[in-house]
Amino acid sequence: MLAKRPYDLRHAGISFWLHSGVDPAECARRAGQGIQVLFQYYAKFLDGLQEHSNRLIEESMQEWSRRSEDSSP
Repeated sequence: MLAKRPYDLRHAGISFWLHSGVDPAECARRAGQGIQVLFQYYAKFLDGLQEHSNRLIEESMQEWSRRSEDSSP
């Protein structure tokens, strides 16, 4: 048996999306629920999201800086 209830599959899917770094607003949209509900029930899966976001921002800033240096006269 894959899951006891259909809800179990839905919960696993949403949890996996969040753990994979999918934007919480997009997860909520795909799940057909509000962002407030998502944060209420899935907050524990968002713990690493801030760290992941900081890494993405840092990488983008480094790329921006590199491109700016490359295009300087």
